Amino acid sequence: MNLLETMRERILIGDGAMGTLLYSHGVDLCFEELNLTHPDQVLHIHQAYIEAGADIIQTNTYGANYIKLARYGLEDSVKKINKAAVQLAKKAAGKDTFILGTIGGIHGSRTSIGTKEEIKRSFREQLYCLLLEGVDGLLLETYYDFDELTTVLKIAREETDIPIITNVSMHEAGVLQNGLELADALQQLENLGADIVGVNCRLGPHHMLESLETVPLMKRALLSVYPNASYPGYKDGKLFYENEPEYFEKFAMNFRNEGVSLIGGCCGTTPEHIRALVKGLTNREPIQEKFVEKKEVEIEILESKESKPPTLLETVKKRHSIIVELDAPKHLNTSEFFKGAQALKDAGVDAITLADNSLATPRICNASMASLVKQNIGATPLVHITCRDRNLIGLQSHLMGLHTLGITEVLAITGDPTKIGEFPGATSVFDMTSFELIQLIKQFNEGISKSGKSLKQKTSFTVAAAFNPNVRHLDRAVERLEKKIEAGADYFITQPIYSAEKIIEVYEATKHLETPIYIGIMPLTSSQNAEFLHNEVPGIKLTDQVRARMALLDGNREQSTREGLEVSKELIDVALEHFHGIYLITPFMRYDMTVQLTEYIHGKVDAIVAREVVQTGSIVY
Repeated sequence: MNLLETMRERILIGDGAMGTLLYSHGVDLCFEELNLTHPDQVLHIHQAYIEAGADIIQTNTYGANYIKLARYGLEDSVKKINKAAVQLAKKAAGKDTFILGTIGGIHGSRTSIGTKEEIKRSFREQLYCLLLEGVDGLLLETYYDFDELTTVLKIAREETDIPIITNVSMHEAGVLQNGLELADALQQLENLGADIVGVNCRLGPHHMLESLETVPLMKRALLSVYPNASYPGYKDGKLFYENEPEYFEKFAMNFRNEGVSLIGGCCGTTPEHIRALVKGLTNREPIQEKFVEKKEVEIEILESKESKPPTLLETVKKRHSIIVELDAPKHLNTSEFFKGAQALKDAGVDAITLADNSLATPRICNASMASLVKQNIGATPLVHITCRDRNLIGLQSHLMGLHTLGITEVLAITGDPTKIGEFPGATSVFDMTSFELIQLIKQFNEGISKSGKSLKQKTSFTVAAAFNPNVRHLDRAVERLEKKIEAGADYFITQPIYSAEKIIEVYEATKHLETPIYIGIMPLTSSQNAEFLHNEVPGIKLTDQVRARMALLDGNREQSTREGLEVSKELIDVALEHFHGIYLITPFMRYDMTVQLTEYIHGKVDAIVAREVVQTGSIVY
């Protein structure tokens, strides 16, 4: 009798964690390599689970793919490791024991590890190894990224007719990290050809059961569940799990009553947990009917009674727009900053942008300063958010905080690495790329957190992204820009440009795009400032002509300031001919310079509008 026929007649018990037991024995390396180096340990664990009552065991191949093995320099051992794993499982199995070839997810919560094509190649290689050795079924488990799972499921279904189990993983009960409800996800997997669909990892029995309460019986596919023992604890540098195996015994029949046909264990579970499941499952006959009450998740959309000002995206699409960067101070004396913010507001800027510890140097929290700028001065703040300083938890908390403060204009950027700042020994987090941060913010705008959980409200962020045109191959920079548009970027802000020719080049390279671009202009204050920017700041390059002009006035502060402003005005003239957005960067808190440039831009725009009126008889805006 094959696996599916058996499961339709009686509920089967799977095995528990492999890595947990190896870890408890002091192994903290590549678990899959032990198939070759310490096969007796792997064999002993298989035998222990079978002795505890497991009907199904899985091969020790969760991470035995090219991408994951490459972390240990074992990428050329994919075939050897998978072959040995199947042979060990067969050696342990009795005549009534089924063997599943396990293939784990790669992305997890971070989709930056491996491209889709790399994952497909890696999956195919491991899949063929397992199929050649002969397994009773495939277990695709611990897939947080639903797109990754559907991609590999399609490949597996095309290559084999043996049973395929697909287990998704959730951060929150009943919902995937993309916001898809569990029932809908499992239905899609059934439609793609999965024979058994279910959940594993991250959550313990309580939340697994809660999740399955929302899932009806499938038309064809059976249900599976592999809960963790508990949430992990952390002590003396090691993870550990605390719950008693008897706790699992209480849930065995509850899982059966939700329609589950395969029950096993994931992280933290041991043969004792499997023995408890066997003991608790007093009726192995699968249920045939189940009623599920559909619960709608409500996401509130707050309607403000006050009229909302236009977003920067709406503004720059309609008319010329000026935004000015004014960095929060590196110290606690904020008086000069707020004088500058007020001066810029009075000059008529559309927003004041605040960097997020630029050049990896600590400053007063830009969210705090932005809130005060909004509240006390009445200016629109544009808050930069880097991926450098906050992990995935902190980024989500930060976004919720900004929303609560009513700050809706943000710039999503990678951030300068810590090694260039005042504390080179500090850690750069980079849990996300700027592309993923943009996607996360857009997901918040749908009212869904990274884990897929409802935020109960939709945020209303407008998302700017960075664009560095000061590169040798502008076409590649534009390709990166286009990918950010695909991720959800609403408009772009460039690094400072010091060449009229470069501004025109950027226009020609991006004129096919509808997404607005703010051209970055930062006035120079001295020759020393010019040389520092050109030679030491990543992403900024000056022309030889501009550097020569500033060098002629070296040592004369007043004349250098005038020349720096003159250079900026020349660049602004060109930018206004091709772009609606101007992004001014205030150097060294010299807001007097960016105020002058703001006033200059308004004068130029007024002249442009007047000229349009004369030519067309109407204002073009």
